[in-house]
Amino acid sequence: MPEASCGAARAGTLVTPHGSVPTPLFMPVGTAATVKGVDIGRLAGTGATMVLANAYHLHLRPGEEIVAAAGGVARFMGWNGPTLTDSGGFQLFSLARQVKVTEEGAFFRSHLDGKGIALTPEASIQIQERIGADVVMQLDHVVALPAERERVADAMRRSLRWAVRCLDAHRRADQALFAIVQGGLEPDLREESATRLRALPFPGYAVGGLSVGEGPEAMVAALQATVPHLPTDKPRYLMGVGQPADIIAGVASGIDMFDCVLPTRCGRNSLAYTFHGPVRLRNACHARDQEPLEAGCPCPACNVSRSYLRHLFMAGEMLGPILASIHNLTFYQRLMKRLRAAVVNGTFAEERQQLLADLAGPATGP
Repeated sequence: MPEASCGAARAGTLVTPHGSVPTPLFMPVGTAATVKGVDIGRLAGTGATMVLANAYHLHLRPGEEIVAAAGGVARFMGWNGPTLTDSGGFQLFSLARQVKVTEEGAFFRSHLDGKGIALTPEASIQIQERIGADVVMQLDHVVALPAERERVADAMRRSLRWAVRCLDAHRRADQALFAIVQGGLEPDLREESATRLRALPFPGYAVGGLSVGEGPEAMVAALQATVPHLPTDKPRYLMGVGQPADIIAGVASGIDMFDCVLPTRCGRNSLAYTFHGPVRLRNACHARDQEPLEAGCPCPACNVSRSYLRHLFMAGEMLGPILASIHNLTFYQRLMKRLRAAVVNGTFAEERQQLLADLAGPATGP
């Protein structure tokens, strides 16, 4: 898969039934087959090449049968490109109060109506096969960090056993089933998980169980304990990360794929990312600012002034969060292009240093 490298950083191409996409790549999160507040045309305009959806949420509504009848999740949402579905494993963490985990699987109470849901490795694969994404994920056991070593080890080894069950259940040759490395912040558990998964015939490997409360330095340490034990010729995916600096650190560690809700979540809350630091659009300093959010950015938010964007948020107009979300998604894609170009050109170390210095620029306001 890798076509160029610079240190541990890699540039390559991910080949899927819905097209080939360059890596490193960032996937906007379309949990329920929609990226919040952004229609498909404008999503494509951000430069996005692949979109993530969530099997648990699509199972609840509209149901995988409806998605399958539409021709799969890409056609259902009108997206002309590759897609990936998470297995529902993250919901073992995010909905922990509503789930019981046993060796058989996870048993939820729906956050919508309280209905019982049994999500076994086999059921997760069946749901994802019907949803029809290009890349699907094994069901894994995610725990919040920090956590006791015994609990982390138990969840990691359960995830290993579930990985084998997912492989056995998977039938669609046109879908790539990725394994997920667990092990919390314990280097030896991360190595054990990666080594044992590497021995299985997965076409790709994800690093899971991070961005769940551990902090950026611990995340990098976990990557350094994991990535060297993964195959060099297969894609590596860091799940749920994250801040621009975290993505840069991930690429530096040899990661190829990322996803995170931050671009749209921050956009909805009036925070815009730029290559000169974050901009908080509600701040009074923008009330008369006629400059664009970021010069050189091709997104529609940068066709109007910061003053106008602030006005939209202060007036409660829905266009404000929409434009800020589109801007942030565009920023993330521009960031990925810069990182890829630096790997290809052999200048990744210099570009990393410059980006981190620029991104740490003074935020506007407290």
